[in-house]
Amino acid sequence: MTTRITTLPSGVRVVPDVMDTVGTATIGVWVGAGTRHEDAGLNGVSHLLEHMAFKGTRRRTARAIAEEIEAVGGYLNAYTTREYTAYYAKVLSEDTGLAIDLIADILQHSTLEPSELERERTVILQEIGEAHDTPDDIIFDYFQEAAYPDQAIGRPVLGSPELIRSLPRAAILDYMRAHYGASGVIVAAAGRIEHDRIVALAEKSFDALPAAPAAAAFQPAAYRGGMTRHPRELEQAHLVLGFDGISALDEDFHAASVFSTLFGGGMSSRLFQEVRESRGLAYSIYSFLSCYADGGLFGVYAGVSETDAGQALDVIAEQTAAVAEGVTEGEIARARTQIKASTLMALESTTARCEQAARYLMLYGRAVPFEEIVAKIDAVDLAAVRRVAHRLTASAPTLALLGPIDRVGDYERLTARLGR
Repeated sequence: MTTRITTLPSGVRVVPDVMDTVGTATIGVWVGAGTRHEDAGLNGVSHLLEHMAFKGTRRRTARAIAEEIEAVGGYLNAYTTREYTAYYAKVLSEDTGLAIDLIADILQHSTLEPSELERERTVILQEIGEAHDTPDDIIFDYFQEAAYPDQAIGRPVLGSPELIRSLPRAAILDYMRAHYGASGVIVAAAGRIEHDRIVALAEKSFDALPAAPAAAAFQPAAYRGGMTRHPRELEQAHLVLGFDGISALDEDFHAASVFSTLFGGGMSSRLFQEVRESRGLAYSIYSFLSCYADGGLFGVYAGVSETDAGQALDVIAEQTAAVAEGVTEGEIARARTQIKASTLMALESTTARCEQAARYLMLYGRAVPFEEIVAKIDAVDLAAVRRVAHRLTASAPTLALLGPIDRVGDYERLTARLGR
């Protein structure tokens, strides 16, 4: 894979990834502004702004935007994370110009028409309600807040109903002007494209972005940990147990990925085999890594019955306490292969390649070849996994509980099971 990066005179960075074997293309814009860049009184503004981008520009109504992309069989979407916001379109390769024009239009010329804004507030309130009604989704917001209390990175991406109802239009516009500057924008593309044409189209189309700082300021992540309980009448108890993690830039990142995979990343993983297969305590159980620019989280999710919730948490804690010294070469080999296979499979998707190019450029300031990633994964050995396993489970734990949780023990019992 050879990917060249071009920086336009405006400061916009363009990163096309040419794939000659496909007939489609994904075009996207990644903006370095997400939940952690919001003041407390603006929580949810990044996500609201993402929604409003599709609700009309000076040239197109909301309906015209939808009709134009679907008239060519394309797909237009966006999403918000705690560190960035992405807008992207997937089209046939011959419609690349339209995709860039549409995305540039919605990012630079959205009108935030008041009546559309009021309608979209209602839509987002429904989205918040849907998340609240999805326990294996909302539990992660509770976990994030407990891990990072009173911090922007701990707040929900969707915001609160109260703030979404009251965010002034002027504040939304101010936030966009402050954070959507040219030097903080990445235009990424992957598929049957031509590098020079993508660069020319980007330079022509993204001509109205303000010259804002390249990196928006944010509060450094400060992990604290603790316990949060949310009793609710549900069929299952949902729990997330986690610890202070590492940055995506950390030298242990690939070792941490191998560790998380062997611990709870598949059917052969420690957690799946012990908690589900051997004991039948859960249908869904897995581990995860959330890595940010300056920190992260490592954790385990499980959905269990009310009667088994306490036992399941005990088993997870015991497995967590014992895993570092019990890791085997066979587990590491399987985990390395799983990660390499999933990475290679993602290279067959224009959308995954587009997102990967943008994310790597955001994190590392350069394109990262697949061969380099594989070499780093292959270099992970037993000593590295044991070291990172100790590191990822050393902090005070964070525990989030939701549902019928009366039979789950207290925080002190948990720390005892973890050998603290």
